Amino acid sequence: MNAYIREVLDGLKARAPWETEFLQAADEVLETIAPLIEKDPKYKAQRVLERIVEPERTIMFRVPWMDDKGEYHVNRGYRVQFNSAIGPYKGGIRFHPKVTLSTLKFLGFEQTFKNSLTGLPMGGGKGGSDFDPNGKSDNEIMRFCQSFMTELCKYVGADTDVPAGDIGVGGREVGFMFGQYKRIRDEFTGVLTGKGLSFGGSLVRPEATGFGAVYFAKEMLKLTGDTLQGKTISVSGFGNVAWGACIKASELGAKVVTVSGPDGYVYDSDGISTPEKHKYLQEMLVIDRNKVENYVKKFPGAKFFAGKRPWEQKVDIAMPCAIQNELSGEDAHVLLKNGVQIVVEVSNMGCTPEAWKLFVEKKIPFAPGKAANAGGVATSGLEMSQNSMRLVWSAEEVDKKLHDIMINIHETCVKTAKEFGMEGNYVVGANIAGFKKVADAMIAQGLV
Repeated sequence: MNAYIREVLDGLKARAPWETEFLQAADEVLETIAPLIEKDPKYKAQRVLERIVEPERTIMFRVPWMDDKGEYHVNRGYRVQFNSAIGPYKGGIRFHPKVTLSTLKFLGFEQTFKNSLTGLPMGGGKGGSDFDPNGKSDNEIMRFCQSFMTELCKYVGADTDVPAGDIGVGGREVGFMFGQYKRIRDEFTGVLTGKGLSFGGSLVRPEATGFGAVYFAKEMLKLTGDTLQGKTISVSGFGNVAWGACIKASELGAKVVTVSGPDGYVYDSDGISTPEKHKYLQEMLVIDRNKVENYVKKFPGAKFFAGKRPWEQKVDIAMPCAIQNELSGEDAHVLLKNGVQIVVEVSNMGCTPEAWKLFVEKKIPFAPGKAANAGGVATSGLEMSQNSMRLVWSAEEVDKKLHDIMINIHETCVKTAKEFGMEGNYVVGANIAGFKKVADAMIAQGLV
């Protein structure tokens, strides 16, 4: 490894060895940008790596709230404003009991380069809380969101930091937070994306991450003279990302055969490819976001595999869509044995280092999350544009812009990897292209 990169990574590990998710993300990015660092000495001379791995600002606060029984609770709230070199901080808010500062630093770091790849003027950030929305009433969710935004509103704004949804934060939660922001700040601005259509939201936003990932897969296959027609796809998760992937894959002639949850996974040999099935995926989140088995009760032709992950099924394309490190090295070996053709990482850092490095080694086209899942934040950027111009674009307009952005990201990854002598390596292409734009902007703005 490049000595300068090793020095920076060793410094990070010495300072906070417990931040395992963030250290993993930093390892992946810094290792793969070595060709750029060696080619251009300005990044070392201006100590860009030391600066880019440190968030510009980290905010942590308590979130007190009352449940329906009148009992008091306190959770931790966070906002990691990682990098604003190319635009306002932009990134989701996650409500999940396993949220930690390390999780959000890794997500904010990844978001910085993902947003750079979209070509839109957005910096990187991430936030959230260790609050668990599962099993809570609408009123409890509302009280929590209002308390959370009462503090967060001091640090966000349309030209400063524009949060969105993430795991545990959907349209309901965004609506409650937007209402509280408007109430306190007395302004109607595009401070959050993923809003309802009646108050500034964008068409296609809920489906956008899944749509964009399928568009990226389409481009990967196109590069080898192939198409999505007739391909089988394994998808994990059953939230908005998986839902969007199922819809767009069906439209383009492919068939998603799995979805998964904390309790196991479902295999549907007929494909999750009808409007009725797509609609039920959304209903399942309301019924119990921790239980995918309900799908089989609704569609008994499918099979449920308790406590297992979907990567054991023989498919053409694997698309992890749930959470970080959900596809292990062992899973990767099974997919390879079963003849997987491409792997599209849709969740952030969805594959362990052992998994993605194995795919790269075996010449299986592998798309990292910061490239493949950028459709979600790209459409959030389009929502920001519509809010700023006081316009509403049609679903067709938004989908076309999203498709074009994903095509451009794919072309950028392919071109950059080839330029640095790593043709076909999407990880290198995405990381160097994403990093270079942010780093050059940082240098141009001086030591800030």
